[in-house]
Amino acid sequence: MGTSLRIAISSIVGIAAFAVLLFVPAGTLSYWQGWAFLAVFSVASLGPTLYLGRKYPEAFERRTHAGVRAETRPVQKVVIAGTFLVFAAMLVVPALDYRFGWSLVPAWLSIVGDVLVAAGLGLAMWVVVQNHYASANITVEEGQPLVSTGLYGVVRHPMYFGNVILMIGIALALGSYWALLLVIVGLLLMAARIVDEEKMLTEELDGYRQYTQKVRYRLVPLIW
Repeated sequence: MGTSLRIAISSIVGIAAFAVLLFVPAGTLSYWQGWAFLAVFSVASLGPTLYLGRKYPEAFERRTHAGVRAETRPVQKVVIAGTFLVFAAMLVVPALDYRFGWSLVPAWLSIVGDVLVAAGLGLAMWVVVQNHYASANITVEEGQPLVSTGLYGVVRHPMYFGNVILMIGIALALGSYWALLLVIVGLLLMAARIVDEEKMLTEELDGYRQYTQKVRYRLVPLIW
């Protein structure tokens, strides 16, 4: 099966799963925030993924090895399982919020959320272009170079920073202030992932300890 076909099938299945998580809890198809989010997510992820698959096939393959089974470290298995649950909840909770009217997010703020979704996804893809070894699971490959320039010169984990933007964007795009509480849970899981990941990188990736002294912030500039 060709790479482009694999990407297309995976994207269709993924969007279909998102639609179920959104519209079943919402109890209606008249949930415009859900449709807008699906459209933005589809465009912002499919185009760059197709480009990545064609231009950097090895980097694309690394991004496909994801999930609990792909992780070798016990902490990471727990974190990834929790992350999947949080992401699913970030679709279900806003849908329930819409159904029962728990919070009222203005349309313009939902549009801002869609912009953040696109920005977060775009940033994550740009990280892979800058660092072809940025895999979906925690690993260090033989001969893997240390990348310390570009986005990696700002924070040590720019892809996770993109995920922070994405999570905030999802909650706002889907019109739910309550879903922002899930961002806090997601951040705690991300922090646990980063701390454990850096232990391994310090031990196995040449120059990483010196890099942490040069780039002080792990996730968010000027904060942590």
